[in-house]
Amino acid sequence: MFEELLEQIARGLDSLGIPYMLIGGQAVLVHGEPRLTRDVVVTLGAGPEKLPVVLEWVGRTGWQVLADSPADFVARTLVLPCLEPASGIRVDLIFSYSAYELQAIPRARVITVGQTQVRFASAEDLVIHELVAGRPRDIDDVRSIVLKNPGLDAGYVQLWLRELDKGLQEDFVSRFEELWSRSRKADC
Repeated sequence: MFEELLEQIARGLDSLGIPYMLIGGQAVLVHGEPRLTRDVVVTLGAGPEKLPVVLEWVGRTGWQVLADSPADFVARTLVLPCLEPASGIRVDLIFSYSAYELQAIPRARVITVGQTQVRFASAEDLVIHELVAGRPRDIDDVRSIVLKNPGLDAGYVQLWLRELDKGLQEDFVSRFEELWSRSRKADC
């Protein structure tokens, strides 16, 4: 069921000419330890101005939009929450046009799913997304990604976390460096 949905998302967004990458649990399955996930999270390389086009596509797919007022919800959150009714799988479409996202999406890893090429966030970009999300499960995902990807480009991750630290007034860099250091000790 996930395979068909991922193919549908990839084909649909490709047909619209909207760049994208899968993040969240689906991307963790590619780069980290397998875990149960009940949703699909997609970062779109487009701002909210593309909402009408995306809504028209979502309508054609038969998905349900989970916001009463999609335009207001996207204006506040940059997320269009949807439900694929046949499977009950939630699909969150995240509108993004930041400098970081615009350079991360072309770095995505293309993997064949069924008969379709699907774009998953790179291991480095997935680490960044999971650290920013910051839930305990996300931090566990970061640990598994770092352990399973010994060639991870820590400098790239630190560069973008520093930029996000400035804008969000957080300390993502220190969190990453602690996880990175622990994973390197575990490898020894």
